[in-house]
Amino acid sequence: MLPLLFAAALLGACHGEPEAPPVAVTPLLRPQLTPLFDDIERRTFDYFWDTADPDNGLIPDRYPYTEAFSSVAAVGFGLTAYGIGVERGYVTREQAAQRTLLTLRTLEGLPQGSRNEGMAGYRGFFYHFIDMKTGARFDEWVELSSVDTALLLGGVLFAQSYFDAPSADEAEIRRLADTLYRRVEWPWMQARPPLISMGWYPKQGYIPFDWEGYNEGMLVYVLALGSPTQAIGSDAWAAWTKTYARAWGTFHEQEYLGFAPQFGHQYSHVWIDFRGIRDAYMRERGFDYFENSRRATYAQRAYAIANPMGWKLYGENIWGLTASDGPQGANLDYGGGLREFRHYSARGAGLADAFDDGTIAPTAAAASLPFAPEIVIPAVEEMHRLYGAQIYSKYGFLDAFNPSFNYDIPLKSGQLIPNFGWVASDYIGIDQGPIIAMIENYRDDFVWNVMKKNPYIRKGLERAGFTGGWLEEGGSAKAPAAKKAK
Repeated sequence: MLPLLFAAALLGACHGEPEAPPVAVTPLLRPQLTPLFDDIERRTFDYFWDTADPDNGLIPDRYPYTEAFSSVAAVGFGLTAYGIGVERGYVTREQAAQRTLLTLRTLEGLPQGSRNEGMAGYRGFFYHFIDMKTGARFDEWVELSSVDTALLLGGVLFAQSYFDAPSADEAEIRRLADTLYRRVEWPWMQARPPLISMGWYPKQGYIPFDWEGYNEGMLVYVLALGSPTQAIGSDAWAAWTKTYARAWGTFHEQEYLGFAPQFGHQYSHVWIDFRGIRDAYMRERGFDYFENSRRATYAQRAYAIANPMGWKLYGENIWGLTASDGPQGANLDYGGGLREFRHYSARGAGLADAFDDGTIAPTAAAASLPFAPEIVIPAVEEMHRLYGAQIYSKYGFLDAFNPSFNYDIPLKSGQLIPNFGWVASDYIGIDQGPIIAMIENYRDDFVWNVMKKNPYIRKGLERAGFTGGWLEEGGSAKAPAAKKAK
């Protein structure tokens, strides 16, 4: 990785930019994956393959569920998982193509409009949650979501680039993917230009918050900049990075661009290989967004080792805070003082917007595998070895667990296990998706290499000012031939 990063600095100078400072990066080790990761990857793939509706391809937000709604972001992760399933030998290419085609036909045919009910989306965007059977907006509390649309499109564009054969079915996959991406009216979502709003409601209008600071909004801006039909102005990226100020700092001896929950350091990286490419902001700091995520991963682990709140089991190999299920929303006595516990919530460690109630989500560590495998592999192995009987089941790791929660109160979800604590009862699609994708990216850069072929991703990155690395080496890496699971 180091030669690519230094090459990026030299290439930037050739383009008339000030030479970037030397890249400060920790040497990345490449430990071999243990057999457990084969099992995790297969079980996580099965989540998407098994739970998708057989008639329309929509994927549930969580499973098992009591309310039948799909998360469009989970659909995006599922579309990515199908190609991985071909590469690992779980399904045939034809099976994956048929499932992908079913899903894209559904998405393309769902109604779009401004009415409060019966619509799946508006102006190309999709509602965050849609009914599993009808595809319509699930309820009035559900927003038209810019980021969940972006996560859906990550999978849609993956399908477009992966299914590159001349057959009629794969040609239709590419056509449908192009249609879905081209029809998104990104400038319409700029309620306060040049930033992009988080979403919109038919009755209330735009959500009064934009994508600011460093977070998963990176993918929103890249896709909005790359559109061939509805692109936003290139000033949007500079405006967004100007909002990073409150997120930069040093936390547990790591200097990096912070976002407390780990998913913000993972989601965009599922589809985009940020190794060796840098925008103006990162050129000034001498490293890239991949190294930034690596530092965030180390900071999370260091926080767990320090364990300032005194939660049970936190330590060198038991760590990981992100958005996840939790036991219940309540203020309860813990260690002689009141502590807030939450149900589903963003959890994280950092300089700003941090929250920790003792709930550990295995996806926080597992999906950080490419960033810091030398600390992720031992963590995943130890969580499985010590607590697998409680937290590991049909589709891999259950969403979260909290060994510090042993209160006899009604639970929002999950169960209390005697002498252990609270454990989630569900799997959540947006936590499952990064696990399988990042395991495969660690194996052989698979998802990253597929996406490097996509012209829209390249255009979005270039319009955001990214240079260096694969962007200037040709970058059109071909996806590897299908291989059998080992």
